Amino acid sequence: MTAGRLLIGATPLGQPSDASTRLKRALAEAEVIAAEDTRRVRTLANALEIRPTGKIVSLYDQNEASRVPALLDDIRGGATVLLVSDAGMPLISDPGYRLVTACVEGGLTVQCLPGPSAVTTALAVAGLPSERFCFEGFAPRKHAARAAWLQSLAGELRTCVFFESPRRLADCLRDAVDVLGSERRAVVCRELTKTHEEIVRGTLGELAEWAADGVLGEITVVLAGATPTADPDLLVVEVNRLVESGMRVKDACARVVAANPGAPSRRELYDAVLRARD
Repeated sequence: MTAGRLLIGATPLGQPSDASTRLKRALAEAEVIAAEDTRRVRTLANALEIRPTGKIVSLYDQNEASRVPALLDDIRGGATVLLVSDAGMPLISDPGYRLVTACVEGGLTVQCLPGPSAVTTALAVAGLPSERFCFEGFAPRKHAARAAWLQSLAGELRTCVFFESPRRLADCLRDAVDVLGSERRAVVCRELTKTHEEIVRGTLGELAEWAADGVLGEITVVLAGATPTADPDLLVVEVNRLVESGMRVKDACARVVAANPGAPSRRELYDAVLRARD
């Protein structure tokens, strides 16, 4: 018997019409649907006017380990198992990792039905640099752990995306002001793609003030990367090294500035090189 496959299906964040054609087909045809919340997947299927023909089983953090063996048996027996979370892409701060790794280790086929993700949706609308970014999952719950985590982001040059509970958002933003400073820019995305979607942009200080009275809904935060800095003395040394190899001072300054994010202007570096020679 030919083995089946595991399909990882991205589900809409809020609008059922965002479901892909491939996800709709999989919901209708998969022999097994492993859902974070069986009620939510049935609600989605009803909204899409789909009647699943396969069995629907729950797969959430607390029961994933115990569910995996039976699901692997289903796949080995030729079934297509569709893995879905409540919203967005499974495994991204959602269940599914144990099942996927078990399939990979067992040599079973794993495929993905791409689609909605709060991470990339928030990054796209934030208006912050997106060519390089990191995802941090949920912010730590406790103050001390959260402060230490924020400190680890103090020098992070990439834009950072993370999730936060609406109940803890105000505390998280206040801690961010204390650790990262009030002027670092960020964006709070609330209820992405839903009727009451709200995108709030500003400094951490402004956002902490905005959130102080409480916020409702699903929250994704996009935090600007740290402003890069460069040691002026080391830049002068690098310029002098290039000059000794035969390059003109102005050209050396231009090359060093281009190669070092956070460097001063070419004119400022040129003046620093001349001062160092006095």
